Amino acid sequence: MIQADWRLLLPEGEVDPRAVVALLCGSAAVVLALRWVAQRRIQEKMEQARRTRDLSLERMEKVARQFKQQNPGIQAGRILSLPLVELAEKLKEGSLSPESVLYTYIDQALEVTREVNCVTDFMQGCEEQLREVQRQKERGLLYGVPVSIKDHIGCKGHVSTGGLVQFLSRAEEEDSVIVQVLKRQGAIPFVKTNVPQSMINYDCSNLIFGQTVNPLNHQKSPGGSSGGEGALIAGGGSILGLGTDVAGSIRLPSSFCGLCGLKPTGNRLSQEMDYVTGHLCIPSSVMGVLAFVVAVTATVGPMARDVDSLALCMRALLCDDMFRLDPTVPPLPFNEEVYSSSAPLRIGYYDGDGYFQPSPSMRRAVQETKKLLQEAGHTLIPFTPPRIDYMVDELFTRGLFSDGAANLLDKLKGDIVDPNLKSQINCYRLPILVKRILALILKPVYPRIARDLNALCGVG
Repeated sequence: MIQADWRLLLPEGEVDPRAVVALLCGSAAVVLALRWVAQRRIQEKMEQARRTRDLSLERMEKVARQFKQQNPGIQAGRILSLPLVELAEKLKEGSLSPESVLYTYIDQALEVTREVNCVTDFMQGCEEQLREVQRQKERGLLYGVPVSIKDHIGCKGHVSTGGLVQFLSRAEEEDSVIVQVLKRQGAIPFVKTNVPQSMINYDCSNLIFGQTVNPLNHQKSPGGSSGGEGALIAGGGSILGLGTDVAGSIRLPSSFCGLCGLKPTGNRLSQEMDYVTGHLCIPSSVMGVLAFVVAVTATVGPMARDVDSLALCMRALLCDDMFRLDPTVPPLPFNEEVYSSSAPLRIGYYDGDGYFQPSPSMRRAVQETKKLLQEAGHTLIPFTPPRIDYMVDELFTRGLFSDGAANLLDKLKGDIVDPNLKSQINCYRLPILVKRILALILKPVYPRIARDLNALCGVG
């Protein structure tokens, strides 16, 4: 019998190099094929999500067009020009109808997102919420006010992606507490807005819904991670939005887009119902768990065009419904006496914290604000934040990444990393030993980078 067995053609104990090469090539081909299949599945999920979003935008266009055809006399420009406080008053007294306001903002949000790509989902339930609001006997502080919601804040029947593929198929079963309270105050959540992948980037881009740009300058970013909110409100497509903030995610988009935003005191508002844990509105899934019990407090907060709008939103949210639905929130209502007081204040300020270098425009803004406050009769006290290096490196960075970014990297498995995030993720993926060696080498020249690398090793 003739058999093509290479082992019979070689001296005993020797291996044919050609067989080894063939085995390695075959293995590499299998790995590449599996990787291609996995990537293709990811691409299909993203394409399906984009198709779903496109259908959602088509529904927005349909309902807005139908309303305009049935109500040709609606003065959309007038409605869009009203500040929130005045709009809420007119809605409450009945001189403006909730229908006219909602469908005007739906139409405007559609126009804005076509320009800057900021809306990821239309909440069809807003029409039922509109009818529910009109059936209520008591009109809440936000009666008939359309509100936009950041992607990952839980809304019943809608996905909360965080820009990550693995959450595309997981629709929320219930509204988060913050959304429930908004609805009880008469507000009408109507769209969800875009975020950067994993929400730890100051840009606003993910491979599912794409790049959101700044409506004031399309060559610029709207900031992150509440960038979709910033872009939509700045473009006039929303009058009030909810974002979240752990490291500037409300404040940066507000600054980039010329808006007002508030990061409330930690635990001032409910953080219940995260897209991963089922309890938090904050992206705890992408950060170390200690960040939310020891070092760094993240919060939900409002974004709008002026300070009075933020105050109205906080008045509405800090109510009995909030305290009852989430007993972890201290039952402290909005303090109108303090907010409205004209008594002179002692206000601390600084135009440089000794760690981050402020831009000339930032320093000038602080000095101009200081001057205006002094002219208004307030006392301004300069101060330097204490132990700033320890706060940033040990409490903040090490707190956020207390697990060495393991949880974040786990959430990116089965995903394609957005190019805007790639260098950041590559740094997190370095083995701990490599991070420590690099930190040791860089310490004499770049001590801050060295401290960051050490902090990224986690607390273990």
